[in-house]
Amino acid sequence: MSRFKRGGKSVDSRAGFKSDKEESPVPYGLLKTARKSGQLNLSGRGLTEVPQSVWRLNLDTPEEAQQNLSFGGADRWWEQTDLTKLLLSSNKLQVLSEDIRLLPALIFLDVHDNQFTSLPSSIGELENLQKLNLSHNKLKELPEELWNLKNLRSLHLQQNELEQIPEGVGRLSNLDDLDLSNNQLTAIPESLGNLRSLIKLNLSYNKLKCIPPGIHSMTSLKLLDCTHNQLESVPSSLAQMASLEQLYLRHNKLRYLPDFPSCKLLKELHVGYNQIEVLGPEHLKHLNSISVLELRDNKLKALPDEIALLEGLERLELSNNDISSLPYALGNLPKLKILALEGNPLRTLRRDLLTKGTQELLKYLRSRVQEPDGQCGERHETALTLPSEAKINVHAIKTLKTLDYSEKQEASIPDELFDTAVGDPVISVNFSKNQLAAVPARLIELKATVSDINLGFNKLTGIPLEFCMLQQLAHIDLRNNLLTSLPAELEALVKLRSIILSFNRFKTFPDVLYLIPTLETILISNNQVGVIDPHQLKHLEKLSTLDLQNNDIMQVPPELGNCTALRALMLDGNPFRNPRAAIVAKGTDAILEYLRSRIPA
Repeated sequence: MSRFKRGGKSVDSRAGFKSDKEESPVPYGLLKTARKSGQLNLSGRGLTEVPQSVWRLNLDTPEEAQQNLSFGGADRWWEQTDLTKLLLSSNKLQVLSEDIRLLPALIFLDVHDNQFTSLPSSIGELENLQKLNLSHNKLKELPEELWNLKNLRSLHLQQNELEQIPEGVGRLSNLDDLDLSNNQLTAIPESLGNLRSLIKLNLSYNKLKCIPPGIHSMTSLKLLDCTHNQLESVPSSLAQMASLEQLYLRHNKLRYLPDFPSCKLLKELHVGYNQIEVLGPEHLKHLNSISVLELRDNKLKALPDEIALLEGLERLELSNNDISSLPYALGNLPKLKILALEGNPLRTLRRDLLTKGTQELLKYLRSRVQEPDGQCGERHETALTLPSEAKINVHAIKTLKTLDYSEKQEASIPDELFDTAVGDPVISVNFSKNQLAAVPARLIELKATVSDINLGFNKLTGIPLEFCMLQQLAHIDLRNNLLTSLPAELEALVKLRSIILSFNRFKTFPDVLYLIPTLETILISNNQVGVIDPHQLKHLEKLSTLDLQNNDIMQVPPELGNCTALRALMLDGNPFRNPRAAIVAKGTDAILEYLRSRIPA
């Protein structure tokens, strides 16, 4: 390279052709193209601030206009287009300049995934704005001027730190899509009901305890998502929303379902992970268009026969309830493709039948409907439903090999029940829904044959050491008790495949569970577990389902990603920040993949 000497310093021979200005983080060619197209994409460029040249894009005279050049038809700078679309997402911006007002023609502004804590008041001057994405920032409050954007149709505010939404939101009369999920909202303003053009409203992952009755005024609303809040009820006015098609109420504290007399178009109703105990005919009679009914992880005891009238039903999810029998007419639903029943104490159905899939199960139910009059109803009544005046169901013991003394609210199990079972190979025991403070001592008498024990919904404070003598035990349900620990001796249960410990008082994950290699399912949701040991968990090579929802896990260990046998890992409702809710929502495979990527090399 030829260089000239000047004052003892080397001078680059091409220096005269270089600009004295430092190179801009936004290439000039990009700005030039934006003048023609009206669109500028600056996403993912690591920007800490937006260059002034962007804000003044349609005000300043272009550089080429200062030069004595000839222009082709495509280079006529005086024919530039006003900027209508600006993408600034996934940068490191902490402040959005007041100069945003210099782009009054903007229709679409996307600044998601930055570090904004506030917005400039001048944003209210973008009167043509229709779509505004402010999600994944650190916004704690919103300027009053934001509600002046009368043409706004889509507003995304999810994944911020908002604790309240001002009443002014009701002025956005043209809004059809509003996402307020993953914030810290404890209430929503009554004025939200003024948004009569709104089609989609997402309020999930907040701290809402109620929904204002005025919400029924949203006459165009098709989708309402209130997942993961603290709702104990929903307003009766919700049933008046004639356009509603999808309603998500999962992970709340609902004890009953409202009926929906005016929701003629409702296609999907998701109310899993609540505390619903009763599903009656009045809850179903108006669901004429329903195709998805999701009621998993509630406290349902039975299904009404009227469920067979939901002829459009395609998916019915009832996993992890307390349903002991099914109406046979369920088999006649013409469109039902998915019927999920795992985790229910079903006594009318053989376990092998449940593993054959929905169509085989429906075929079986239809066959029972078609039996001669009186036969199936009589067998269903005598085999599974104890007459109210009888204490002992001898038929169940002799024929079904089941010792059933459930839902009695008794503090003890009568000796005559065990006396009657002497000499019979009892396989299943159901003492749920009583007031037992201790495991009945005589249960050990059944050690040679019993494989399934349900002690859920009692007042047990401990499990006796003698429990380890039940060597045939494969399934045990201890949900809804007062347990804080399990004895180490349970390691001797060499055939144990599933254990349900949900809704107890565990503060630590029971160490003994790490030592039972036959375990396939561990359900320990709704406790106070703070830590899980992934290294010990990996030794459970058959473990496919692990439910840790609604505990106190602050950090999910990356090594948990090595537990590749898991097919269902449930972590919702814990206070950890990573993985993010968006990853958790994608399911087990996505969670495990994310965790593996975080394991230190």
